[in-house]
Amino acid sequence: MKRVYVNEEWCLGCHLCEYNCAFANSGMTDMATALKGKRIFPRIHIEESDRITFAVSCRHCADPLCVKACISGALTKDEADGVIRIDRSRCVGCFTCVLVCPYGALAPGEDGVMQKCELCLKNTCGEPACVKGCPNRAIVYEER
Repeated sequence: MKRVYVNEEWCLGCHLCEYNCAFANSGMTDMATALKGKRIFPRIHIEESDRITFAVSCRHCADPLCVKACISGALTKDEADGVIRIDRSRCVGCFTCVLVCPYGALAPGEDGVMQKCELCLKNTCGEPACVKGCPNRAIVYEER
């Protein structure tokens, strides 16, 4: 399965992946209208530690703890493509998935309901928006 991988040696910490992600998931066609003057809620985020910066997103684990811990059944793993998806209409906002995810890949969205990377499979064609928007090619979408 193809996944998003980050080469932290190339990450500039520019946060463009976050903006591209937020825009891709906004449902709007104009980035300025979608994001200007607003707090963004990306499904990928940049972590900074000492001199290292890197992007954090869902790893679509083979044995996902978040799916097992979800009390409402909102998180499911699609066996066909291996992608872990969230049914936001079923999420009760209990934060259990946030607590069990070893990567810190889940976070509440603007409405308080959990959200996570779903590889932009519904938003774009080809590759995820964070990959397309990374100026230094630190984020890649590939099978390993």
